[in-house]
Amino acid sequence: MGDSLRNALGDIVTFLPKLLLAAIILVIGYFIAKALEKLLVKVLEKVGFDRAVERGGIRKLLAGSQYDASQILAKIVFYAVMLFVLSTAFGVFGQNPISDYLAAIIGYLPKVFVAILILVIAAAIAAAVKLVVQNALGSLSYARTLATVASTVVLALGVIAALNQLEIAQNVVNAVLYAVLVAVVGVVVVAVGGGGIVPMRQRWENALAKVEAEAPNVRREAQQARPAGEVLQAEADRFAAERRRAEEERQRAERERQEAELAESRRQEAQRAEAQRMADERAAAERAAQQQAVAAPAQQPYDQSGHHPTQAYDPQQLSADPQQPGYGQSYGQQQYAAEQPDGQQYGDQQQYGDQQQYGDQQYGDQYGQPQPWSTGSSAAPDPQQAYDRPPVPTEEPYRTDEPGTAQLPRITDEHPSADPDDRR
Repeated sequence: MGDSLRNALGDIVTFLPKLLLAAIILVIGYFIAKALEKLLVKVLEKVGFDRAVERGGIRKLLAGSQYDASQILAKIVFYAVMLFVLSTAFGVFGQNPISDYLAAIIGYLPKVFVAILILVIAAAIAAAVKLVVQNALGSLSYARTLATVASTVVLALGVIAALNQLEIAQNVVNAVLYAVLVAVVGVVVVAVGGGGIVPMRQRWENALAKVEAEAPNVRREAQQARPAGEVLQAEADRFAAERRRAEEERQRAERERQEAELAESRRQEAQRAEAQRMADERAAAERAAQQQAVAAPAQQPYDQSGHHPTQAYDPQQLSADPQQPGYGQSYGQQQYAAEQPDGQQYGDQQQYGDQQQYGDQQYGDQYGQPQPWSTGSSAAPDPQQAYDRPPVPTEEPYRTDEPGTAQLPRITDEHPSADPDDRR
């Protein structure tokens, strides 16, 4: 059991490199065969192989095919090369029946090429014979019939030669050919010698009379008829002109297609440029708006008196009790952010009173009366003024009960109603 397994594994290991080599040969051979096929098509088109086939009448036989004569021949070459490739690939595995069969097919391919060449040449000769006979006897009533018979005979001889080259039923083909020749000879012998002498003589006399009657016409046609070389040259020129027209039509269609593609690409490029321009303009507008928003400070609307219209500010604002000292003016919910660079807010029920003194100037003489800074024409008081002017010393400590007045000194003033409860 162990030896069998080792032998099987050894066979597999030996077979895998051969299989890989055969696959590589197949792939490389396929690409070589394709390249040869395309090259052969171009060469046959350059040498005018299709024109020769068309003059030979084979083009009519290929009318229902999607390939022309040059493409068919190129396909045959492709498959022939692939047969060589297959034979080489299977030869990697050693002697085998498939390699022998492929070798036999490859040996038969030259005969196929020769047979095809014989048919093409025979068809071209038959077409030329038909053209020459028909042009030479154009005015005769039987000119077309004679031309067809002559071309058929030539083509039949070519077919027989091709079949002999292919070694296809050689005995049958030769027997059929001999039988046809014997039948023709027998008919002639029986017709002439077996009681048909008088009818044959009458027909012969009629034929001679007809030939003599048409002799001037034949002579005139022969004189007016062009030589066979000129006829063939004229046909070749006609086919060349048709091919040039077809090539010009193809080039014109190709130019129109290229122009259409170019116009489409330009239109798409213009659309992309327009979209890019609109995007750039939109981005520039957004950047300008952002820069304007950053550069311009936030402005709040003010009325003619210099105060924000939303602030509940009364220049005649009085304290709750005129008798309370130090509460002559109350600033409630007033904002001076628009007038200060750092947006500070002054207010929140800040009270400046008790006869506050800034230096030598005393404010709050009259409690409850409009103060100089409460009018529309005066600027808002600066809380930092208390730091700029020295405070009046008192015996009491600094006030810390109201926001914004922690650094303002308390002015002592004996007043009968200066009760802390009333102040609150």
